[in-house]
Formats: sequence, C-alpha cells, structure tokens
Amino acid sequence: MIPKRSLCLPSNLCLLFLSKPKARIALAAMAIPAVLAIVPIGVVFILSGLIVNLMQVVSFIILRPISKKLYRKINKVVAEFLWLELIWLIDWWAGIKVELYVDSDTFQLMGKEHALVICNHRSDIDWLVGWLVAQRSGCLGSALAIMKKEVMFLPVIGWSMWFSEYFFLERRWTKDEITLKSGFQQLEDFPMPFWLALFVEGTRFTQAKLMVAQEFAASRGLPIPRNVLLPRTKGFVSSVSQMRSFVPAIYDCTVAVPKNQPPPTLLRIFRGQSSVVKLQIRRHSMQELPETADGIGQWCKDVFVTKDALLEKYFAKGTFSDQQLQNIGRPVKSLIVVLLWSCLIGYGIFKFVPWSSLLSSWKGIAFSATFLVLVVIVMQILIHSSESERSTPLNITPQDQTKERLVQK
Repeated sequence: MIPKRSLCLPSNLCLLFLSKPKARIALAAMAIPAVLAIVPIGVVFILSGLIVNLMQVVSFIILRPISKKLYRKINKVVAEFLWLELIWLIDWWAGIKVELYVDSDTFQLMGKEHALVICNHRSDIDWLVGWLVAQRSGCLGSALAIMKKEVMFLPVIGWSMWFSEYFFLERRWTKDEITLKSGFQQLEDFPMPFWLALFVEGTRFTQAKLMVAQEFAASRGLPIPRNVLLPRTKGFVSSVSQMRSFVPAIYDCTVAVPKNQPPPTLLRIFRGQSSVVKLQIRRHSMQELPETADGIGQWCKDVFVTKDALLEKYFAKGTFSDQQLQNIGRPVKSLIVVLLWSCLIGYGIFKFVPWSSLLSSWKGIAFSATFLVLVVIVMQILIHSSESERSTPLNITPQDQTKERLVQK
C-alpha cells in the first residue's frame, strides 16, 4: 500500500490534503512538476542501477575470488556510473552550490591519501555533499561510509553500497564492534585512496534531538550544544585505534546551511530547487591524536565543541570560516554519464516496446502502468529514507537511558 503522504507534500499539509477536496486538487496541481521529473529520472536511475548492480554481482562472483584488488578497482569505476547520476542531480538539475572552505595544502592532498572523515549531520543530503566533494577529488568510487543496516536494503543504491564495502551497523555494540574491526582489517590492503565517512552524532540533527542532548549535557556538567548533537564516541575510538597505522589523516568536516533558505532535501532537488551548502574541512594528522581510548573520545568531544562554536558564530554574524574558499567547479562528467544512460535506456525502451507489442493489449498497458507505479514507489522510498524526520529516533523509555544512549561514551 502506498503511504498516504504524497511524494510532494510536506507532512504538515497531509491532513489538509486528506480532508478537503479543493485542497487536494490544488496540491495535486502543485505536485505535477515533481512527478513529471521523478518518473523519467526514476526510470533511468532504476534501470541503469539494476544494470550496475548486475555488473557488480558478476564481478563479485567471478573476479573477487581471483583478485580482490582487481575487483575493487573495477567496482570503483562501475559504482561511479550509478553514483554520478546523483551528482548530476545536485550539479546540473537542481544547481546546488557547495562552497568548500579548506586550506590549499589539504585541498591538494584530498583524493591522494586515505582519510577518516567525520562530520556533523545537519541536513538530509550531507552524504550527497560528501559524494560531490569526493567526486571533485577523484575518489567517488572509493568513498565509503559507516551506516545503519537498513540502508543496505534500499533498492539499487543500498545494494551498490554493499558491493562497494560500506559498513552496515545494527546499533548493538556487541555486534557492531566485531563488524567494525573486521571492516577495518579489510581496508588495510585497499588498493587506492579511500575516504571512510563517520557521522559521529549517530543520527541527523533535529530540534527534538537537540533538546535531549542539551538536557543531558546540563545534567552532566558538559558544554551545552546549540547547533550539534553530542558525539557518540565508541565508533570513532574504534576507528582511530584500528586504522591509525595505515590511515594518515582525519578530515574534520563542518556543514552549514544558511538560515534564510529551506534546508536542502532530495525532494527539493528533484523539484529543481537550488540552495547553498557551506562545508569546511580541517585536516588532522592521525598521529596528533592521543593513544588512549579516553583521550581519543575526549578529542572527538572537543572537536564538536569547536564545531558548535563555528556554527553559532556563523548563524549569529554570517561569518562561516577562516579557511580559503576553493573553486571546485562543475565538471561535465556527471552530465555525460546521465546523457549516455538516458540514450541507452531510451533506445532500449524504443526497441523493446514495438518488439514486445507491449502497448497493443490491455495486459501490456497494465504492465507498463504497474512498472511506472513501482518506479514512483521506489523513488518515494529513497526520498523518505533520506528525511530527517525518518532518521533514527531517540527512544524515551526510560528517559535517563535514552540520554545515555545519545552520547554512548
């Protein structure tokens, strides 16, 4: 059953949509432009994604047992043929402007070294912003992340992440600790520079979660956050402890969205609505970090206190960073990939429909309509899975245990 919430309706309009016929007509008219974009983009994305997934399956079965190094190099190229479609959405369809602030030395190193990437989780598309910067640095196909296990089951995109060796956690430390250690060991012989992204807050920022974090911080005498959540340090400590021998750097990223604009979302991107995202990156040598687990955890907490101060200053005075604003341009590679996929898929459909007489019978028409409905449903699943409102909730039973889980010291 398709959820009552429309693809193009904010949640606060749902009751209006369901209760008033005139409102339903007006809002349906508003939804048409987004649907007109989502259907063709979705057809190309899903069919090309299934082709990519099939190529990944074949290379995983045939190549990986023979040469893991060769498999990884081929998978990097194959995965980028799918992920570049999302870069195209940001760059060419919606025209999202990402302002990157980073010193010149770090900018030159990006994409040429292994790095652990930590970031505040401010918007629904933080991961896409990371992909965009990775693409500019030449390591999109080797950009990895530590994510919740549910993402692995997302059609097309989640499957491609699994074949690309993303880390998927169950949010139970007894199991996740083993998963992380095994994953880190697998990365020791990774044949090309990789970025491993870790959102240390563990969930996306919302005002409700901020209130819980502030209450906990006040009860423990900690600095009270205003623009970030308290970091969960277990995963970070494990990452540093296991990878400091072969990963030379930590990229400390801070994301901000101007207050005078709506936060970017996948739905707004499909609608072609532009926005600005500011990203600061500071590079820290892995060797700078303390040796002990407590010291590493405290280092992470201090970094988030600094992030909070940076964001507070930005929202109060409009000054974001003292780092150099870098020109990352808008490469045509993603545009070329989307054009190639569109031509290939379009030609295949053009040849298949007459050959199969698909539209010459009611069964064929019904099949075509069902396929388009499934495309919309899959795209809706992908959009909804990225929304902050649907991110990991803070279970408040009992309250003290909830707050303890929020920081997971």
